[in-house]
Amino acid sequence: MDRIVLGYDGSDFSMQALDWALDEAELRELPLTLAHAWQWPYGDAEEEAKAHLCKAADHVLWHGAECARSTSSGVRVETDLYEGPAAQHLVELSAAATLVVVGSRGLSALPRAVVGSVAGYVAAHAECPVIVVRGAGPLPAPTDPGPIVVADREPDASVLEFAFGEAALRQVPVAASMDLTEWAERHPGVGIQQDAAHGHPTLVVAGRRRAAWFGAANSLLQHAPCPVAVVPEG
Repeated sequence: MDRIVLGYDGSDFSMQALDWALDEAELRELPLTLAHAWQWPYGDAEEEAKAHLCKAADHVLWHGAECARSTSSGVRVETDLYEGPAAQHLVELSAAATLVVVGSRGLSALPRAVVGSVAGYVAAHAECPVIVVRGAGPLPAPTDPGPIVVADREPDASVLEFAFGEAALRQVPVAASMDLTEWAERHPGVGIQQDAAHGHPTLVVAGRRRAAWFGAANSLLQHAPCPVAVVPEG
């Protein structure tokens, strides 16, 4: 089914990702699924102890869903509680999703990590586009939102389609280092910004080539000043 999937763990980073995911769900008129994974980290355990951990995880997910429902305008919010590795489950969910949104770090990330292992794994393996929302805390509402920036010098068609689609939804231009005349003709409602360095970008979009993941997309996840979209290529 078409839906937005959010990886949620209750951290400040995932709360920021929740803001972005709600925007995507509202703009695309799709339901939002909050997915939270838990697992017992200490080997064998009594069922009662595991039940307590599961209940705590369920509360985290419930709180996130209530936050989403109280701040959204008509988005259908669903939940997905899973016992097991979060990254692998989000990749599984991506097979039936339009978009996966994750925070740049979660509760389990190392303090100095810019991008946590879950965000990196999902961006590298998901079957649909992934937006990694960088930073913690609520997203400030921009008074003058910048363009959707295409990072690749020779982007795949899937990357350009996603960038122009996102620009149309958010009513901002697209900026790239290539000639976009042909794509502008296909999307007459989207403006073209020639200078990608001008203004603060709303989103940077990069492709993920199956044989060369550790390239531009991975670098952007570490250094971009805004959320990053990683789009699977053929």
